[in-house]
Amino acid sequence: MSLSPNDDVSSEPAATKATPLRTHDTALVLAGGNALGAYHAGAYEVLHSRGIRPDWVVGASMGAVTAAIIVGNAPEDRAGKLRQFWSEATLHTGLSLTDGLKPRQVYNGMHALLTLAWGRPSIFQHRLPGLWSALPWMPNDVALFDNTPLLGTLKRLVDFDRLNSGETRLTIACVDVASGEEVYLDTTRETIRPEHVMASTALLPAFPPVEVDGRLLGDIGYTNNLPLDPLFAVEPTRDLVCIALDLFGLQAPKPGSLDAVLERANDLIFASAARRAVAGLKREYALRQQLDPHGPAVTLLHIVHQAGADQLSAKSFDFSPSSIRDRILAGNRDMVRGADWLASRARSDERFVYERL
Repeated sequence: MSLSPNDDVSSEPAATKATPLRTHDTALVLAGGNALGAYHAGAYEVLHSRGIRPDWVVGASMGAVTAAIIVGNAPEDRAGKLRQFWSEATLHTGLSLTDGLKPRQVYNGMHALLTLAWGRPSIFQHRLPGLWSALPWMPNDVALFDNTPLLGTLKRLVDFDRLNSGETRLTIACVDVASGEEVYLDTTRETIRPEHVMASTALLPAFPPVEVDGRLLGDIGYTNNLPLDPLFAVEPTRDLVCIALDLFGLQAPKPGSLDAVLERANDLIFASAARRAVAGLKREYALRQQLDPHGPAVTLLHIVHQAGADQLSAKSFDFSPSSIRDRILAGNRDMVRGADWLASRARSDERFVYERL
């Protein structure tokens, strides 16, 4: 069940592929999550098939990689380049498993362990001394893995001249490791380079921070994994539809094992900032509604990936063929629901409409 660049993961029939009348700006916000980012590829398949072309793409970590591939390619090539990225990232062991909860958990866990043991050649590899630096006679190190292989992958799959052309706005979210300040690199203000995207994936302590233009930058996941803030730093001047794809959810069944507790803790860390951001937007637009009820309106469609019961606390490092395929199909399925909601939503006098799927 490996994913090849020629696989068509979209379930959208050709008859439904129509370009909607543009009466607003469209933004796409992509959260981080390492191997969970395959969900973004499936979701984008549906956006492409529905003729929804984002004017602005914002990404963090693996969401930044996805965003760079989208913005750095012609619209007709984007889905294929995303499929190629995930085909290369998949850990092809010759074994695919989809049935049985316990066997699937073992299968997923083994693939996560293999990834931690051997890395993924297109994304990251081991570094020395890395983990061995914990021994008292070894020199110090700052990370477990080396993510420089991602640079080569980005240069192959992304046309950075096109990415910086201004055709589609791109914002890459990072954090300044020294100050803790959130840093948003934007094609309207600077030239985005592969190093910027790699810095966005540098989640401590798995990957080392990246020094770019005198600043030590890392993954923003711990502070703002779904970076909505850049869209609203200045009030939008036109109606805005924002599609935000989250890879970690706040809601989950009661955990029944130590691994489930670890997974829950991980989800809460990476999902909580989005809840606070949405709550803040609701308060802000309630005031805007009173001051100027006829101003530009915002529709925020928040689609959250719900990991299956077979997923473990190490799911972000599970690059197994079955899990990658499941996430792509889940993104495909959930975005169909989201696109249907967008197409059928009734006209509202509210300046802020929020829908969570």
